[in-house]
Amino acid sequence: MSQLDAKSVVVGVNGSPAAVNAAKWAIDEALSRQMPLRLVYVITGSGESAHASDWELERAEMVLSQAESAVLSEARAQGKPVEIETAILSGDPAQALINTSQDAALICVGTSRRGWAADGLLGPTAAALVTHAHCPVAVIRTNPDGSPTQVGVIAVVLNDDPDNDEVVRLAMEEGRRRQAIVRQIDRRLDSWVRRYPDVPVQVVASGTGARADENHSRAIDLAVVGESEAADLPGLATPNCHPILGYPDCSVLLVRH
Repeated sequence: MSQLDAKSVVVGVNGSPAAVNAAKWAIDEALSRQMPLRLVYVITGSGESAHASDWELERAEMVLSQAESAVLSEARAQGKPVEIETAILSGDPAQALINTSQDAALICVGTSRRGWAADGLLGPTAAALVTHAHCPVAVIRTNPDGSPTQVGVIAVVLNDDPDNDEVVRLAMEEGRRRQAIVRQIDRRLDSWVRRYPDVPVQVVASGTGARADENHSRAIDLAVVGESEAADLPGLATPNCHPILGYPDCSVLLVRH
């Protein structure tokens, strides 16, 4: 188990298929940043992992080993030599990951929640991260059968928020990284199209999310949003009036500085 001081892309794992799918999604994030992919398991409780029971440590090591094996298998199949670190922490899972985010370039968690939920579409750990993490946060959704979702359409809203250029830049980078279509909801897109000529861009009517034509009928798989969304995101349910149709019943990448 290595614990390097350099920044890494962090994924919280807990033995669920959703967490493993989030770790697989994060392979490209780590490679594009030339950073290790760090898998973190949190033993629920107080104190350090050294004080955890033998059973808790055994389970943590088993979950990390299974997640690491799944990620390495996926990486080899795609010819992507990702470097993996693992770590066992102890405490409240949300707070432990928030603390870890201070030294992370990106922190990812998986979720299988879908549909119109009264308490929103995020679990407690994801909700805490989007509100309090010190770095960008990715909440990666898993299909009801446990299979990973594929990123084919990425949506981003162009607005007047101070961080919007960075939000759009990251959305375009995700489009390039995943060979996905970027659906921009605004009218200010010429400069971004010129900077990323190799990324397909769909034009959507400003402020409505309405599709310009029938070619834009594909559902959104990943929404890239700015820090102004952080406070409201945990309580949002679908349907709502957000410009991105179906948000946040899709994977979400929250940009934070």
